[in-house]
Amino acid sequence: MATDIGIDLGSSKSVIFSSSKVVLELPSCVTVDSKTFEPVYFGEKAKQTIGRTPEALTCIKPIEHGIISDYDIAESMLKNYMETAFGNKILRPKIVATLPVGLTELQHHSLAKVVEGAGGRNITVIESPLAIAFGLDIDLSAPKGTMIVDMGAGTTDVAVISMGGISSCESIKIASNDIDAQIERYIRREYNIEIGALTAEKVKIQIGNLMPQDIEIAMVVKGRNVFTGLPEAFEITGEEVYNAIIDTVNSICDGIRKVFEKTDPDLVADIKSDGIYLAGGGALLNGIKEYLSEYLGCDIKLVEDPSHAVVRGAAMAIKHPDLLKNVNYQLRSIKELTVE
Repeated sequence: MATDIGIDLGSSKSVIFSSSKVVLELPSCVTVDSKTFEPVYFGEKAKQTIGRTPEALTCIKPIEHGIISDYDIAESMLKNYMETAFGNKILRPKIVATLPVGLTELQHHSLAKVVEGAGGRNITVIESPLAIAFGLDIDLSAPKGTMIVDMGAGTTDVAVISMGGISSCESIKIASNDIDAQIERYIRREYNIEIGALTAEKVKIQIGNLMPQDIEIAMVVKGRNVFTGLPEAFEITGEEVYNAIIDTVNSICDGIRKVFEKTDPDLVADIKSDGIYLAGGGALLNGIKEYLSEYLGCDIKLVEDPSHAVVRGAAMAIKHPDLLKNVNYQLRSIKELTVE
């Protein structure tokens, strides 16, 4: 029976962690009836309908830039995922859910309401970099600066943590999805061919690389010619993908640099000594660790299992509630979160 649950409702994927393991990981997508908005497909099946739905169906991503953009659809999706993961084996579980840094109390409240609507109780909402820090093997209670970079699909969250709380932070609205979009735009501009978001993501994963390669790699991509409207195949190289995405990656680097600018110099000195912890699905982009290190002048430490670092840390906060003693959150019922 599930009693302690960590939830990461991300722009790309929703992950549920319980009993020391990931029990569910599915795309944050729902395909609905275009007239009634009743859900038809969830998860992977819904994701495969992106750009492929008839007029009777619409594919919706209820989480945008890490924030709930469609409350009802997000609640239906999470309820379906909770039932898929646990069935009826849930009895008033303690839940820690995560969201980007720097959001308002109302946005914290909205996420808590969605989790409650999906069957949760005793809900705590914390920022994703803080959750990642909880999962690291470091002493967070010490007066020492630790920088966490969580490069997700919708946002890149950066936070400096000291004594168990956030000292400075920034939620950069540029992340992995924007890198995919840049690949789409580059191909349209250079080849006059339109490709879909799923194809752009595949190009990024297979041949995207931010560091020089001894051997040039390429892949064949298929799309629609913007002039003839006919299907067409072409070859794109890793160097072209680099040219397509480098400005977006530099914008992420600039966002991280701005966090340094508003951080106390002593904390910056700590970070320079210990390095920056990198997590999130975007951390798996080939060469990103080396590129960030060169750009920022700091050692970059890729955390173990970066795609699940947030949800693992959230579950850690449940097992060790003392981690939250210097944070403005506590395990509480949804009634205590009600906005007057």
